[in-house]
Amino acid sequence: MAEELDKLNELFEQHDRRSEPAEGGSQSARTATGAQSAVKKSGGKAKEKRVSSVDKLFLDESGEEAHNYTGDKMTERDYRPVRQSHESHTGCLGGLMYFVFIVCVSVILACLAWMAASDALALNKESFTAVVNLPSSIFETKTVDDLDEDGNVIGTKTVRSADISYVSDELKRAGLIQYQWLFEAFCKISHADQKVTPGNYELKSSFDYRALIQNMRAGSGATVTIDVTFPEGFTMEQIFRRLEEKEVCSYEDLMEAAANYKYNYSFLDPEAIGDPLRLEGFLFPDTYQFYVGMQASSAINKFLETFHYLWTADMLKQANDRGLSIKQVVTIASLIEKEAAVDLENETDDRALVSSVIYNRLKEGMTLGVDASILYVFPEHSGAPTGEMLAYDSPYNTRLYTGLPPTPICSPSLASIKAALNPASTNYYYYALNTETEMHEFFTNAEDFDAFVATQNYE
Repeated sequence: MAEELDKLNELFEQHDRRSEPAEGGSQSARTATGAQSAVKKSGGKAKEKRVSSVDKLFLDESGEEAHNYTGDKMTERDYRPVRQSHESHTGCLGGLMYFVFIVCVSVILACLAWMAASDALALNKESFTAVVNLPSSIFETKTVDDLDEDGNVIGTKTVRSADISYVSDELKRAGLIQYQWLFEAFCKISHADQKVTPGNYELKSSFDYRALIQNMRAGSGATVTIDVTFPEGFTMEQIFRRLEEKEVCSYEDLMEAAANYKYNYSFLDPEAIGDPLRLEGFLFPDTYQFYVGMQASSAINKFLETFHYLWTADMLKQANDRGLSIKQVVTIASLIEKEAAVDLENETDDRALVSSVIYNRLKEGMTLGVDASILYVFPEHSGAPTGEMLAYDSPYNTRLYTGLPPTPICSPSLASIKAALNPASTNYYYYALNTETEMHEFFTNAEDFDAFVATQNYE
């Protein structure tokens, strides 16, 4: 500051020298001289002071009384050295505090970003696996826009959408994710609600968000499977109930798929769409592996596909030679399955004999009188039919109506299908169960049949 004042004084002195008159008689010069005298007197010092050009600025109009820049009279304070203002100290401290604040916020944000990235990318997680269940109840059907490859709307489509909040709860509970809000945001961006499917999934802690979604789909490597066995003679309802019991899919979904889903198999009547019983008899009994929570139509297709490969060209030729459709052959086989007695230990099998009775009665135009067909419309009943059931008016009542029932009454085994295609050559028209041997007795006439039945207690 002192150097700046000296430079400013020097500039004023240069200006004064240039403006000083030759003769030394101008008014300004005399005024300056008077001002210098006034300053010397007010200082009260013996030694004469030189009045600087800057000091001239602080003299009044007469050039005799000095004042400061505020217009007040000069005091001792005005001659003290100029000090740095307090505001400059405050400004530096504020800047330092602001810098520290920015650094702290940046560190906090960096830590949060690292934590979020670690969760989303499954970094530094302990290795473990967990099973997550997504039940069908958390899914709903909704209509969304159908987009082409360029993102243009070309129509609408129906999709199954999962409750992502439930999914995130399950993943959090299993310890597979930490931040549900972050996972749900990722799912919203990636439309994960339409990608995941019902089922049980064995997921690894090393799966990132994308891998978790990809593995929560039917058919993925993480899908938990279950083996389910269906005995020969099960009806379609019994099969569907067992699938629901094993949590493969719901009974309602199975019935809807049985009625309306279009399966591309020639043995199914294409005109029977809307009738769930169109599949009765074609759900081949066997042991199958299912995904827990799989799509109902896919579960049903396993049975139909097995039947398709078991039904050979030779079987088709045999059916055609008898003038029968595949459905009629399966219907006869289902009656045989329910009626025939099988003793595997003694290798006694009366399927072919039962088959011959059915063919003989059909040929003669007689009612079949198969009680198992009558009981088909009473699935909750066990044991022999009651008198009321025998009199019940139903197309499945083979005591009232001639010919075959409208559909198979169960899923027959391959042995029963073969017996339906190859009946024994007999003149039997009747058979009855021997309660002592648990095998059937066969008769050519009604008299012998009635006499035998009188000796049995079928209660």
